[in-house]
Amino acid sequence: MTENILVCTAWPYANGSLHLGHIAGCYLPADIFARYHRLIQNNVIMVSGSDAHGTPVTITAEAQGITPNEVSENYQKEFLNDWSNLGISYDLFTSTHTENHTKIVQEIFLKLYEKDLIYKDIMSQPFCNASSCNQFLADRYVEGTCPLCKFNQARGDQCDNCGNTLDPKDLIDIRCNRRKDCNESPEFRKTEHFFLRLSNFETELLEWVKTKNHWKSNVKNFTIGFLEGGLIDRAITRDITWGIPIPLEGYEDKRIYVWFEAVIGYLSASIEWASRQDDPEIWKEFWDGSSKSYYFMGKDNIPFHTVIWPAILLGNENLNLPFDVPANEYVNMESKKISTSRNWVVNLKDYLEKYDPDPLRFALTSIMPETSDSNFSWEEYLRRNNDELVATFGNLVNRVFSMTHRYFDGIVQKPTRLNEEDIQLLEFTKSSMNNLSEELSNCKFRRGLEICMNLSQSLNKYLENQAPWKSFKENPEECATTLYYSINVINCLKTMFNPFMPFSTEKLNSLLGFDETINTLGWVWDSSEMSPGKKLQPAEPLFVKLDESIVDEEVSKLGIN
Repeated sequence: MTENILVCTAWPYANGSLHLGHIAGCYLPADIFARYHRLIQNNVIMVSGSDAHGTPVTITAEAQGITPNEVSENYQKEFLNDWSNLGISYDLFTSTHTENHTKIVQEIFLKLYEKDLIYKDIMSQPFCNASSCNQFLADRYVEGTCPLCKFNQARGDQCDNCGNTLDPKDLIDIRCNRRKDCNESPEFRKTEHFFLRLSNFETELLEWVKTKNHWKSNVKNFTIGFLEGGLIDRAITRDITWGIPIPLEGYEDKRIYVWFEAVIGYLSASIEWASRQDDPEIWKEFWDGSSKSYYFMGKDNIPFHTVIWPAILLGNENLNLPFDVPANEYVNMESKKISTSRNWVVNLKDYLEKYDPDPLRFALTSIMPETSDSNFSWEEYLRRNNDELVATFGNLVNRVFSMTHRYFDGIVQKPTRLNEEDIQLLEFTKSSMNNLSEELSNCKFRRGLEICMNLSQSLNKYLENQAPWKSFKENPEECATTLYYSINVINCLKTMFNPFMPFSTEKLNSLLGFDETINTLGWVWDSSEMSPGKKLQPAEPLFVKLDESIVDEEVSKLGIN
C-alpha cells in the first residue's frame, strides 16, 4: 500500500558553510531515507530551507559589514549548490525569508493568540550598556555557565553540551558576546513580550511520547525526562528588527523569535512546494490522515521537534504530529570535536571541489552517529574508498563486465545449471534486499550499508569459488552460467546501493544496459532480469583510487585559520 511520507531536515543557519558533521548527522540520513521511499513507490516530499532569521545571521552580517539578507542569500546559493553536488534530493529547499513563510507563521501566531495559547507578559531580558552595544540582547548574544552541567560556554537559549533549553536569566556569570571586544555583564531590564503557553501541553505531550516505542531510545528518553521536569511558558518574541514581524499593532520594534518560527517552516515549505504543483492543496495529504512525517536532525535539536513543535501543532489542531524524530549524535573530526571557529572542520564545499560525492556518502554512512558520537578521519576515508569501494565493489563489477566482454562479446548468456552454491547466492541476495528494506524503513543506515557490503563480499567469494576464468577454457557453459548469476546479483546491488551512492549506481545502471533510471525501475529484483541476449556496455571504473598522500595533505589543513 502506497504511503505519503514527509521527510524534514533541520534548517541550517544561513551564516556559514555546511560541514561534514552536518551532513552525517542530519542531511545524508534524510536523503537515503527519502530515496529509499521513492524507490518503493511511496509518495515523498523532502523539504527544508535556510534559517535566515537566526541571531547567527545578524552576527555574521555585522562582522562582514553587510545586511543580514545579503548574508542569508549568499549562503542559500551555496547550500543549493552543495545539495546538487552531493546528491541531496530535496523536493524544495527554501528559506525562512519568504512571503509564504511569513504568512504561514503569522497565521499560526494569530490562531494561537486568539485561543489564548499565546499571551502577553513582562519579562526580564539582558541589556548591554556598553557604548558599542546599548541594546537588548538576543539569546545568542549572551553566554555563560550552564546551571545544569556547568559548561562555561552555554548560550542564552540552549546549552550545546547537555542539550537542555535555557533562558538567559538561568546562566551563571552571564556575559555579552555580541561583539568580540565586548565582554560586559549585561543587566536585566523589563520588556513586554508574547509567550507560548507550553505548560498547557505538558500532560498531553508526555502521554504521546510514551507511546513512541519505535523512536530511538536516546530521543524518547531525553524527551520524557524533559517533559517530566515540567514545561514552562516561553517567550516567542524578541527586541530585534531582523525577522518576521508580529502581526499586531504596536510591536514594530519586535520580531517573532526564531525558535518558534523556524519549525513552522516544515509546514510553510510543504505549502510552498504544493503551490508549484498542479494541485496547490496537495500538501494536506502529507499533514493529515495516515501520512507519516520524519524529522532528521542532530541531538541538540531534539526538544524543539519533540516538545515545542508538537505543542504548536496541538494548538493549531488538525495537523499530524511527528511520526519519528531519528536524531543523531555528533561526528568528531580526527578524534577532536568539530569547531568552525578553530577551523577544525571540513566544509562540504571544499571537499566537493576535490573529490567525488559518492565516496563521501559511503564513508559518512559507515560512521553515521546513530546511537553514539562517531569520528571522521581522512585515513579511514581513504581506506573506505580504496579498499571497500575500489577494491571490493568496483573491482567486482569490473571483473564480471570484463570477463563477459572478453569471453562473450558483452552479451549475457543463458544459464545451464542451478547448483547449490548458485541457489545459496540467489537466496542470500533476495534476503539481503529484504533485510536492507527493513533497516532503511527503521532509519538504521549503517546496518543497511553493511548488508550491501556483505552481499558484495559474498559475490566476490562466489566468483573465487567458481573461477569462471578457469572454467571458460574447459567448459564455456559453466563460465557463462557463473557470469549470468553474477550479473544478476550486481543488478540487485545496483538498486540496494542506490540510496547511498546515487551517482555511481546510475552509472552502473547505464552500463548494465538500462535506459530507465533506477528510480523509475523501482525497488524490485528479478533474478533473471538480466536475461540472455542482453548487451552490457564496456566496463568503466565506478570509483577512483586515491593516493595515500591525501591523508597528510588534508589533516595538515585542520586548525589553520
